[in-house]
Amino acid sequence: MHDHGGGISLTEILGVALLAVLAVYLFAALRSDFHGRWPRYRIVLWIAGCFVAAVSVQALIAKHDDFVVHALAHVGLGMLAPVLLMLSAPIALSLQSLSPVPARRLERLLQSRPARFVGHPITAAGLYLGGLWLLYAGGLYPRLHTNGLLFAVVHMCIFVTGCLFSASVAGLDPNPRRAGLLTRAIVLCVVVAGYGILSVHLFVNPPSRVPAASAETGGMILFFGGAAASGILAVLAGTPRLAGQSRARTPARQHSPV
Repeated sequence: MHDHGGGISLTEILGVALLAVLAVYLFAALRSDFHGRWPRYRIVLWIAGCFVAAVSVQALIAKHDDFVVHALAHVGLGMLAPVLLMLSAPIALSLQSLSPVPARRLERLLQSRPARFVGHPITAAGLYLGGLWLLYAGGLYPRLHTNGLLFAVVHMCIFVTGCLFSASVAGLDPNPRRAGLLTRAIVLCVVVAGYGILSVHLFVNPPSRVPAASAETGGMILFFGGAAASGILAVLAGTPRLAGQSRARTPARQHSPV
């Protein structure tokens, strides 16, 4: 996958998108009435998450034919960046900064059946692992190098499903219908096992045009990266103080009915 000249490149699109999401979050943080000030460490986490995502995509573009770099970038885009962004509590910030009517609509959207289904840990884990298996075992990976649209769609899906999974397991945003701790723990174990099986599969069946040594190294990076991210999520999910802080501090505004 090449960054073509003569038009708008993926790097330029990424830069504009990064500046946009940073600006929106900072604007919302300034509008928030969270005890007079939105926590600065959450702003830092949001900036860090956007930075990790941007660096990961840039690495994927610059070294598109290096599977080891691809695996490292995947860890950043699909694991580390989602965790950092989740810790910045963007939904809670939205509810704090929006005016009453839009905030109430957002709450209703988040509590709708489709949103609850997609945001359930089992569904999110299935989308996340299913996408990885489709990419590496379903023959999509070699096509990324020649199809720019497929490259963008696949990595956007990796990022979005990573965010969904992180939020479903250990999200700090308000969620009165969050799955129980046992369910989330089981899902985390399944995801770690899925990474292990995928790592073995990459070692035995490297993707097309990927050297066996690179496939082995990349598979190990994916496994240990996934295990580390799952460990962080397990700690966050099992820390009631963090979740309790978020729930207790969320809607400081009183929203009028729509």
